[in-house]
Amino acid sequence: MGKLFVVGFGPGSVDHMTKRAREAIEESDVIVGYKTYVDLIKDIIRGKEVISTGMTEEVSRAQEAVKQAERGKNVAVISSGDAGLYGMAGLVYEVLIENGWHKETGIEVEVIPGISAIHSCAALLGAPIMHDACTISLSDHLTPWHIIAKRIEAAAAADFVIALYNPKSGRRTQQIVEAQRILLTYRSPHTPVGLVKSAYRERQHVVLTNIGDMLEHDIGMLTTVIIGNSSTFVHDGLMITPRGYERKYNLSSAVQPLKPHERLRPEAEPWALTHVRSLAEEAYEKVNVERLEVAVSLGIAKKTWEPEQMVQLARIVGEQGTITYTPDHYFKVTMETNRADEVVRALVQVGLTVAPVGDVFVMKACDFCDGEKKDAIPYAEQLYKQFGGMKLPKELRVGFNGCGMACYGAVHEDIGIVYRKGAFDLFLGGKTVGRNAHPGQLVAEGIHPDDLVETIARIIAQYKEEGYANERFHKFFERKKEVGGFVYGQTKNVEPAACGE
Repeated sequence: MGKLFVVGFGPGSVDHMTKRAREAIEESDVIVGYKTYVDLIKDIIRGKEVISTGMTEEVSRAQEAVKQAERGKNVAVISSGDAGLYGMAGLVYEVLIENGWHKETGIEVEVIPGISAIHSCAALLGAPIMHDACTISLSDHLTPWHIIAKRIEAAAAADFVIALYNPKSGRRTQQIVEAQRILLTYRSPHTPVGLVKSAYRERQHVVLTNIGDMLEHDIGMLTTVIIGNSSTFVHDGLMITPRGYERKYNLSSAVQPLKPHERLRPEAEPWALTHVRSLAEEAYEKVNVERLEVAVSLGIAKKTWEPEQMVQLARIVGEQGTITYTPDHYFKVTMETNRADEVVRALVQVGLTVAPVGDVFVMKACDFCDGEKKDAIPYAEQLYKQFGGMKLPKELRVGFNGCGMACYGAVHEDIGIVYRKGAFDLFLGGKTVGRNAHPGQLVAEGIHPDDLVETIARIIAQYKEEGYANERFHKFFERKKEVGGFVYGQTKNVEPAACGE
């Protein structure tokens, strides 16, 4: 009985083939492979029996390889890249298993790894896969498209660097278009993209572009498309994804702020799992210390308190607690209690809204002219319902104004939302206090109301994930240069607005 080698020979250049791959080919009597791949290594298989077939003949190649090995021959089934990544390794095993093969008694199989396209293409581009990355094949000949689309969406939402294999062919032209559409739902059109065709082969071609423009370039079956994540940048023609060293290290100095023995301490990694506590743990801790701190308000639009509400608040807080009015139109209640749930229920029963305080999402809305300009109120309430009290790196103040006058100063908050002409204008990175106080940048005008929540969700998700502990949003925006698809410094001209717009 012979032996089956399943060989990944890398991108195609003999220089990038492993020593073991060459040895296996030399030891083989028969070479089985796709015609194009056979041609790539023709110089090292002279004198061998060669069985080559075209596209869609993978099963017949695997079956023939098994037959040849059963006849006592050593057989090399070749794949470009790595045989275990969209290569022949899995199919060879499937055919063997269908024939009743068992590892201990059947044909000996050796799978020999090779350099996959994601790695060879990444090397030509610079260092785009330095952080979490995944591969997705756009070929729907064997995998239903709805499954592929789900995978693209999941990877895009999770901020993976993504390598797209088999992006386009003569018949499959729309898959890459649909992939771009999905990606743009989660990523900025300026996100770097590398297109590498025939890496380390005679017709090698490398292009640096971005998600928004990538379809303007030639993409085919021999192209690997590498999509950067939210941190990927381009420098001197190189595509680079940071690993995260800048969180702990000063990359421009020989003297580091943390000594080697300090770098793995919990306090040096506030983003690590050890700092994440469940809501139950936090609740238990609050019960233990018997201290309750909450924001109490009338909600979003209403600003007039009823006597019953004031009486109930005073009665619950009592003489030992404190009630502090804040510029954000809520009372901060601090009190000692071992019945926090009952306190919250009693306040809610009289129409009050109770939310956490601290480094959380805080919304400051206008009174919508005592409710007369009510068109924007449902969207403000939806935002508050979805994000109110969300834990964030630092308190995130969101201003919401119901007309173009913006008389409640939304444009000076971390995120400013102004309803005007039936749509929303968006301001980012404002600073309300200090000698260098300033309004936010007008980054978008005319956002359709149905798109508002999704737009704000993208911004908040990135801030929550990538913001440093205690980092103000305006500093985060300046540091990241792009948040939620909006670019720092690209400010639109602000049109004068009349009351009622």
